[in-house]
Amino acid sequence: MKIFKGIGTALITPLDENFNVDTQALKNLTEHIIKNEGDFLVALGTTSEAPTLSQEEKELVLDTIIKTNNNRLPVVVGIGGNNTKKVIEEINYFASKYDFQAVLSVCPYYNKPNQRGLYKHFATIAEATAKNIIIYNVPGRTSSDILPETVLELARNYKNIVAIKEASGKIERGMDIIQGLERNDFSVLSGDDPLFLAELAAGYDGVISVITNAYTKEFAQMTKELLQGNFTQAHKYHYALYPLIKLIFKEGNPTGIKALLKLKGIINTNNLRLPLVSASGDLEEALKQALI
Repeated sequence: MKIFKGIGTALITPLDENFNVDTQALKNLTEHIIKNEGDFLVALGTTSEAPTLSQEEKELVLDTIIKTNNNRLPVVVGIGGNNTKKVIEEINYFASKYDFQAVLSVCPYYNKPNQRGLYKHFATIAEATAKNIIIYNVPGRTSSDILPETVLELARNYKNIVAIKEASGKIERGMDIIQGLERNDFSVLSGDDPLFLAELAAGYDGVISVITNAYTKEFAQMTKELLQGNFTQAHKYHYALYPLIKLIFKEGNPTGIKALLKLKGIINTNNLRLPLVSASGDLEEALKQALI
């Protein structure tokens, strides 16, 4: 049985006027996603601005999400890096304090490991924890790219490696993994909101999405319509959301989604921490015009 399928949301971290974590806004956002048919929650991923959060703030964010969720949806925690030993230490630390269902672990960045290095990185993590692991492949951010054959080898050898978030922008990557899988409990998840409809049609199991911070229900309905064979209805949802999806990534993530959430009244400010900056006036106006 696949643990992760359907709509997962990579939660932002709302910041107040003083650029501190806004826990009330985070509670409201978590409730919004749960009540609008989200399937699982992803905390402390790229969209959360995790690189700019202190250890105490990371714990505050995770604690707020877990308590608000109250065991209603599975929770995934982003824990990755380019130091394998440190990643393991952080996973074990969080696992000793919090109850969550899986770790989303990005391919090591900057070091540029080859395929054997990537295999050994994830294999070593899998051997060091009982937690479920979702590999996160996003070469546009990391400059490392785990290939389908490496993913399939990891899936064969480690049962607690349960999924991949594939965000290479190459739909055939997930298709190659789906075709080569030898187990039926491994999920292939999209990491690219604009491609998700096509990837879902190709057999992907779900998505870890940014736009679903703001439009959870619409994205979930699009998914249901497509899986039921109602392509015309699925296309309507997709093309209604498509302009917004393109816009939220125009000035980087989570710049666009924070501006959109503020426009929808889900959060109070669209503050980001440097080196990221808030959306330009032009982007805010374009988002306003594209609202549905």
